[in-house]
Amino acid sequence: MYKDKKIILIAPAYNEDRKIGEVVRRAPRDIIDKVLVVDDGSSDDTASVAENLGATVVSLGAVRGVGYAIREGYRVAVNEGFDIAVVIAGNNKDAPEEITRLLDPICDDDFEFVMGSRFLEGGGYGGDMPFYRKLATRLHPFLVSIFTGQRITESTNGYRALNTSILADKRLNLDQDWLNHYQLEVYFLMRVLKLGFRCTEVPVTKIYPPKKIGNTKMRPIVDWWKILSPIFYIGLGLRR
Repeated sequence: MYKDKKIILIAPAYNEDRKIGEVVRRAPRDIIDKVLVVDDGSSDDTASVAENLGATVVSLGAVRGVGYAIREGYRVAVNEGFDIAVVIAGNNKDAPEEITRLLDPICDDDFEFVMGSRFLEGGGYGGDMPFYRKLATRLHPFLVSIFTGQRITESTNGYRALNTSILADKRLNLDQDWLNHYQLEVYFLMRVLKLGFRCTEVPVTKIYPPKKIGNTKMRPIVDWWKILSPIFYIGLGLRR
């Protein structure tokens, strides 16, 4: 519990047995009530590594996509009565020690959705961050800001928190097949901004792991479109 709120930390993971252990180990158990690893059809030891370090693991049985995995995590959060759900990268890019930065706006100021930003003062990034990601993480929030009318500094950061009560809102139509991959996180952000939920950003750090052990699963072109398409679909009203 944290400030009388029941907290779940959701880590979607695909073939991250060399990194998921650190995510689970670093998660502050005095704050987090459950560490949930959603194993997206990994062919390595991701599930067993996470379980051995005390995480609860939901295995999807096949590769469904990171968006699908996050949705499964949200379902667990709602079904088990958690007040706040935090999503964190399964490849140890994010700092679990900074989780209170995401929680406090919800607990203290009644915000409903909190986005981590590496670009706010007090945040930062480093490690083996691919050059194209450095460009994309600047351009993407600029486009989101144009289409939502709200200025934001970060839009592709997966480190975020929400009050689980908003998941009951039917206007957040997460169960769409086109949201099974990278689209879901951008779609969710676009919708909460356009629908007027109380949203804010907080500074966080994001340190990419060494390239030799895998610093991103994102594929050029194919996955770039997946994180861009919701901006246009939602921004232009082509999808809901």
